[in-house]
Amino acid sequence: MNTGTVYLVGAGPGDPGLLTLKARDLLVAADCVIYDYLVNPEILKHAGPDAEMIYVGKRGFGDSWTQAEINRLLLVKAEEYSLIVRLKGGDPFVFGRGGEEALALSEAGIPWEVVPGVTAGSSVAAYAGIPITHRGLSSSVTFVTGHEDPTKPESALRWQHLAQGVDTLVFFMGLANLSDIAEQLTAHGRAAETPVAVIRWGTYEQQETIVGTLADIAETIERKNVKAPALIVVGEVVALREQLQWFDQPVAAQRGFGFSLPNPFFELLAS
Repeated sequence: MNTGTVYLVGAGPGDPGLLTLKARDLLVAADCVIYDYLVNPEILKHAGPDAEMIYVGKRGFGDSWTQAEINRLLLVKAEEYSLIVRLKGGDPFVFGRGGEEALALSEAGIPWEVVPGVTAGSSVAAYAGIPITHRGLSSSVTFVTGHEDPTKPESALRWQHLAQGVDTLVFFMGLANLSDIAEQLTAHGRAAETPVAVIRWGTYEQQETIVGTLADIAETIERKNVKAPALIVVGEVVALREQLQWFDQPVAAQRGFGFSLPNPFFELLAS
């Protein structure tokens, strides 16, 4: 039986200008687009008028597709169409569960390819004026999940190594666990005065950056009632933001950097 090809495509961090040319061309040609929670609706406009569009992010007030359901959907659509785009925010293989979907496709004998996207881990920090590496301040960087699988019997994170062996830490999906992250890092040897940045809606015009230290950032975020989605950057490079916060300057807005969406979109994603 002939099947279509599934492309696991990265949509980037949000600003549609950061979408790759290959991702755009595949969207234009796609028979079916299966897309995630944080994919900018402007990016979806590249899809053709006849493409089937399937949203597998949040449903209503928090219900969501399971990974097993998404995997099955990919297999079903591969039998119906020639070209299927599985569109994910950021990069499919950087905390995007793209590896799990690729395994499911491979085991079912369905052709697939991955199209890397601009990962939020570096781009969102850059838009906040934070270089995640910098000679003299950071020779190493680690991307860390801030939300591990709750079914794990114990954490897989090596907190002592993260606290003492890496210059810059970038946490994905960690806002709800920020207090525990800060406590674990300081308990395992990271200085309490280490700078921390929490970047909300990175690369959008609505981008907001809150800076503090491991000692006070969780309290600050709680007091300001900051909600996801947000990226957390820990390390001395955060201090460079004071000089390098280019995105917050009026000239950036005048040149069209960043992308603004109407409030209803943000209200929907925050619900």
